[in-house]
Amino acid sequence: MLRRVIDRFVQWLPSSVDRRVRVAAWLSLAFQVALIGTGGAVRLTASGLGCPTWPQCVEGSFVNTPEMGLHGVIEFGNRLLTFVLAAVTIAAFLSVFRFRRQRRDLFRLTLLQGLSIPFQAVLGGITVLTGLNPYVVGAHFAVSIVLVMATTMLVWKVYNGPHNPGLLVPAGVLSLARLSAVSVAFTVVVGILTTGSGPHAGDNSNPDRPAPRNGLDPELLQHVHSWPAYITVALTVALAILIMRFPVERRWILALLGIEAVQVIVGITQARLGLPELLVGIHMVLAAALVAAMTAVMLSLRPRSAVDPVVPIDIRDRVTAN
Repeated sequence: MLRRVIDRFVQWLPSSVDRRVRVAAWLSLAFQVALIGTGGAVRLTASGLGCPTWPQCVEGSFVNTPEMGLHGVIEFGNRLLTFVLAAVTIAAFLSVFRFRRQRRDLFRLTLLQGLSIPFQAVLGGITVLTGLNPYVVGAHFAVSIVLVMATTMLVWKVYNGPHNPGLLVPAGVLSLARLSAVSVAFTVVVGILTTGSGPHAGDNSNPDRPAPRNGLDPELLQHVHSWPAYITVALTVALAILIMRFPVERRWILALLGIEAVQVIVGITQARLGLPELLVGIHMVLAAALVAAMTAVMLSLRPRSAVDPVVPIDIRDRVTAN
């Protein structure tokens, strides 16, 4: 009976890229970005220790209690979203499992995302247990950014096929694109250090023992953070001018330029207004959008792959394989 149920379930899974696979890929990307947004909300509302223990929310309870107030609700809500993301990740993994041998690229990306769930959960626990150490908090954000890049690749490959070694642009344009990507990464890293030195420590429940900061000069870092940001914009403009001469999808480079323009405006405004929470939160989400757009630009420089149709596998082989 159980074997029959398993056989039917495996047979129901997609045997090639279809609507279910595409939806799972998009949900993977959307929830990775959403988790960055809710994580930012936790920090910016000083709810980082709303659940003061881990893996429990409070001693003796895995969920928040009324006594913990709004901070407990916000922090527990962020933890709860991790379970939603886990369900989406499992769905994405299963959606490509049946044709994993034909599309190893999709299988590896969904597997990477799946393995990241417990890793991020443990890293989040360390964040709480270290009293919101800014370097651990920054690492938590950096891993989320890497996962945004990975899920962007997943969405792209679902629509465009596996890696193609060909190029739609000369090697010089590819080198400029890679330099732009490095500049984006450096900008994000400096932004993490800047946030770790600023006023939004994530918890203000105990004024006598505030959450630690990294000890760097926040005003200086705000200026330092702007330098690679402006360099990134300049590189992107140059890249856009060159790309327009070749048969590359222009919407991605235009999207990247648009996101960078908004990000610069938000960054300047938040610095002049004293880092209001809402603008800082928008700035964090835009950082995820920036990385996703840069990833899409890099992928768009290569032609689409011709994906062979997936040959159905015998049901017994599917169940027993791997």
